[in-house]
Amino acid sequence: MDEVELSTVVYLPPEEVYEFLIDFPRYANYSKYLTDVRQHGDGSPGTQYDLRLAWWKITHTARSEVTAVDPPHSIDWRLVKDIDARGRWSIEEVPEEAPEGYETASRIRLEVGFDPGSADGSAIDLPRLVSIGWVISKVKPLVLQEAERVVERVVADLEGESRPIELVVHQKPDSI
Repeated sequence: MDEVELSTVVYLPPEEVYEFLIDFPRYANYSKYLTDVRQHGDGSPGTQYDLRLAWWKITHTARSEVTAVDPPHSIDWRLVKDIDARGRWSIEEVPEEAPEGYETASRIRLEVGFDPGSADGSAIDLPRLVSIGWVISKVKPLVLQEAERVVERVVADLEGESRPIELVVHQKPDSI
């Protein structure tokens, strides 16, 4: 299983960060390849989301499901078809990392695990002469870039303005 794990600090309390992150449909605003999110449920465990993705000549709708929540500490999810993938947002209060002028801070961590070998090539309408293996080899490096982009944009939206952030990459996919 390949994994991406990165974290950064946002200058807000965990409760505000959690409420922001649980709103999955807004993620389409942060992602280069996620064009639309449709929610089926109230955000609690069991809620499913149709994630419309577009890259190169390929469009695909994946379905994710919230598997567990622990407000304001974590949100767990998994994809329910087409590929074995799961993820988690975790939020930890770190007041000692708040700069002067801020009351508190939270470390947000995005963890994503996926098994490229589990991808169902028949679930994606590929152009002629294009294999699922080729698509995976091209998409794998994009996973880390996309995670970085999403976290940077989330922080800017949460805090109301862009700022340089220290993004710590703890793990990245194999062979990128």
